[in-house]
Amino acid sequence: MPDALALPARKTSSFVILVAAGAATAGLLYGYDVAVINSALVFLRSRFALSALEAEMVASIAFWGCAIGAAISGWASDRFGRRSVLLVAGLLFCLADLSAFASGQFWQLLSARLVAGVGIGSALLVAPLYIAEISPAHARGRLVTVNQLATVSGILIGFLCNFEIAASLHDNWRWMFAAGALPAIALCVSLLWIPESPRWLIQHGHKDRAVAILKRTSSGAALQEALDEIGTRINEETGTYRELFGPALRKPLTLAIMLAIIQQITGVNTVLFYGSILFAEHTGASTIQAIGMNVIVGAVNLVFTIVGLFLIDRLGRRPLLLTGTGGMGICLVAFAVMARIFPGRSELLLVPLLGYVACFAFGLGTGVWVCLAELFPNRIRGRAMSIATVVLWMTVSGVAATFLTLLNAFSASTVFLGYAVLCAASFACIYLLLPETKNRTLEDIERIWSQDSKEFLGSNSH
Repeated sequence: MPDALALPARKTSSFVILVAAGAATAGLLYGYDVAVINSALVFLRSRFALSALEAEMVASIAFWGCAIGAAISGWASDRFGRRSVLLVAGLLFCLADLSAFASGQFWQLLSARLVAGVGIGSALLVAPLYIAEISPAHARGRLVTVNQLATVSGILIGFLCNFEIAASLHDNWRWMFAAGALPAIALCVSLLWIPESPRWLIQHGHKDRAVAILKRTSSGAALQEALDEIGTRINEETGTYRELFGPALRKPLTLAIMLAIIQQITGVNTVLFYGSILFAEHTGASTIQAIGMNVIVGAVNLVFTIVGLFLIDRLGRRPLLLTGTGGMGICLVAFAVMARIFPGRSELLLVPLLGYVACFAFGLGTGVWVCLAELFPNRIRGRAMSIATVVLWMTVSGVAATFLTLLNAFSASTVFLGYAVLCAASFACIYLLLPETKNRTLEDIERIWSQDSKEFLGSNSH
């Protein structure tokens, strides 16, 4: 982590790093939630006698909540402040996990999962926005990635905690949910001391408070630069939804929606959400072994996310996205073949699945979010990101709501061959349609959208 934050040109104050780390605790909420539903579902199916459809409802309903949270939190954070929305998100997630812990009926569990989703969707939208606004310009990119690192770290921490809970506690699924309240409490506590966004304060007429905060993040000429940048960005934000859906921005909006869908429809969350069921019921592992295998998945996800963060500015967006998507497809084909040749050999079948997760982590897992932030001019970026994020949550909900049904209708090898086909189609879409945005200014990228189709496709080679 310290290396990821090291800045050769200018020193970043410890205050900024601590504030960014506190806000990035929001990423732990989603990361832990992925891990807890993965591990708890094995026991929930027995406790509530869940059918495949009901188990899919438990996993997918949270993502409808995420879509709701993403849809309303942008407006709410502009109206009430970034800190206020993050605090409400943390409280909602804490309440939801404690309600899941106490659930005695299926509908109570579903209600808790929906509320948890609203908290997650709100936190994941507002936390990167807040970090970007509190950070000095020279450190912004690297500090925003702390939120992504917190998410994948939360997945690994959740898998480790759930492995211990599964092996040692009675009513283990209840305690898995209860432990999820801890990162939510950590987020709420951190919000007691971190300041409001200076940008939000200036926008709402509290310039003196904003300057006091900026003095702790910047100094000298950098302080005036920060104030000038905030003023410029506020003046630039004149875009409307009508402009976003107009001819000039139709291409980037289509690409943003395409990337949001591709990131999820290629199926990685089938492993992250249903890994315990997949390993236990389709690779021959025991329940405890299956949960333990998730720990390895979480570790690989974390390591290769860090790899992607270091490579994306060196190699470019397209090379990572294409390599990752192609690698995912190859690994899925390998899993499908090995599942037929080596049925019940969980230790062998884990290898291609780890490759699949690794390729996602350094490719789509990292690259999509960077591309989404770069495709649009400042004046319209917030609205465009909101639409893309809602589409993403709806897509992941669809994946989560169909996986177990597909496994029951077909074999695991057949289902993953289907996802391999989607990876191939995604590779083709990225290759043909997505321009490289590395080392291009926002003005250069905006000019791409005014070119005709032939020039647009030709820009991929630059």
